[in-house]
Amino acid sequence: MSSLTVSEVTKSFGATPVLTGIDLHVPNRSLTALLGPSGCGKTTLLRLIAGFDEPDTGAIAVGDRTVTGAGRGVPARRRGIGFVPQEGGLFPHLSVAANVTFGLPRRERRDPGRVRDLLALVGLDAALAERHPHQLSGGQQQRVALARALAPRPSLVLLDEPFSSLDAGLREDTRQAVAEALYASGATAVLVTHDQAEALSMADQVAVMRAGRLVQLADPQTLYRHPLDLDVATFVGDAVVLDADVRGGQAHCELGVLPLERPCPEGPSRILLRPEQLQLGGRTAAPTGTIARVHSVEFYGHDARVLLDLPSGLQVTARLDGSVLPADGAEVAVAVSGAALAFPARAAGRDQAGRDQAGRDQAGRDQAGRDQAVA
Repeated sequence: MSSLTVSEVTKSFGATPVLTGIDLHVPNRSLTALLGPSGCGKTTLLRLIAGFDEPDTGAIAVGDRTVTGAGRGVPARRRGIGFVPQEGGLFPHLSVAANVTFGLPRRERRDPGRVRDLLALVGLDAALAERHPHQLSGGQQQRVALARALAPRPSLVLLDEPFSSLDAGLREDTRQAVAEALYASGATAVLVTHDQAEALSMADQVAVMRAGRLVQLADPQTLYRHPLDLDVATFVGDAVVLDADVRGGQAHCELGVLPLERPCPEGPSRILLRPEQLQLGGRTAAPTGTIARVHSVEFYGHDARVLLDLPSGLQVTARLDGSVLPADGAEVAVAVSGAALAFPARAAGRDQAGRDQAGRDQAGRDQAGRDQAVA
């Protein structure tokens, strides 16, 4: 397996820019998730890496081999890259074994041991080898698609939202099996997803994309705990965002005076807390705390989301253990565990302006796509 390096890649469709100066390095034997909303350019980037499209400028290298840029363009079939599309892309008229070995030299296709080993690698029983795709569950089909991608021992494996069509329970089981198979094979992989939980749970590093740009590249814990801006923070997980005034190295806000995770300039700011940092007690449990009213409770078994109405009218979310929960309408004292992450109000305003511009850019890309489809 090989590393992947993307350098200053740009791509436009007509007059509409889709990727702007993308730089990305995926280390050997690691999994990187490209995370972002629909239309941010992540699938376009994946197609450029695969060789299905060519960038306008920039270079792409797999290991020490430049496959795009510097005047060269290696065809997709010669890049040594495995590809798992969104729906699996299995051939309906071929058996599982024939699908898995498709593209291999004939002598390797006749080796039943190779098929058996590949099915075992992705957690499937060898007895499925003679079935056809319509005889498999959605999760089994995706594992067969991965086995097919791994069969020729590719330098790199690309996965384009491979779990999006599966139901929640099957999606979790399938992505765990896929992650284990990629690790066992020593694969270098890039996963495109818009599912934050998927990216955080599977990837060694997460590349957050927004409006054609890569805005933050970090390991999952750093991304969640230290997002670059409020836009990233609210995209990678539930967030509690409050107005605050930073004085003396502390944030003064509706939930009290809070310590800061990192220094922030004095003055108006926006602070970030995660829902699990909010702790609830009885109305008299914390006399100095903020009193909130429980708006609603969403119970998930192992935990729950509690929507709270603060005195100002702002609604915030607390995430609690599912064993003991307040009743709807109850008044509770809210305390904060840990430190807040502060962003100067001016920077937060720029973030909002950036989100507004991204929305306008996205509308332009959508219209361009519709025009192209009509043409």
